[in-house]
Amino acid sequence: MNKKEFLDQLRSKLSGLPQDDIEERVSFYSEMIDDRVEDGISEEDAVKDIGPVEEVVDTIMSEIPLSKLVKTKVKPRKNTPGWAIALIIIGFPVWFPLLISIAAVVFSIYITIWSLVIAFYAVDLSLALGGLGSLAGAVIFFMGGKPAAGIVAIGAALVCGALSVLMFIGCGYMVKGVVFLTHKMLLGIKYLFVGKEA
Repeated sequence: MNKKEFLDQLRSKLSGLPQDDIEERVSFYSEMIDDRVEDGISEEDAVKDIGPVEEVVDTIMSEIPLSKLVKTKVKPRKNTPGWAIALIIIGFPVWFPLLISIAAVVFSIYITIWSLVIAFYAVDLSLALGGLGSLAGAVIFFMGGKPAAGIVAIGAALVCGALSVLMFIGCGYMVKGVVFLTHKMLLGIKYLFVGKEA
């Protein structure tokens, strides 16, 4: 793909954005390609180094604040017909509670996911503390002349410690997954305002 094809595709996929944002992004990537060509790379290789147009569009969409997209897309029309205004007012008791309900459900699901992550971290902490408690118990058993109970306590400490380490690693992956999901949800919402499919 050459520079013109890349920039044409980019401009086409960003068509739902405000015109000044489109021109700013297109000129940025045009200069980036020109800089790479000046460094001795062919135009096709320079375009290939930037990446697929879809990834570039995702990057651009993640950089643009949602509030800016909402302001751009939700501008009141000057010539709104009277029947449309009447329909909006009459339908308000139906569409507004539905909108609030959908937002509340999405928000509660999101909070529930983060609550699960926090709960897993709490279990991980309790395993770590249980391992430390078992070690302290092992010392007490050995000092009290109960070596069999001390060995069992050391075994429990090792099991709790190993499970704690594994669970900590798993919790880290959970957090990364939730952050990734959040990023994709926000990107999807932005695409809804722009009028493009994610």
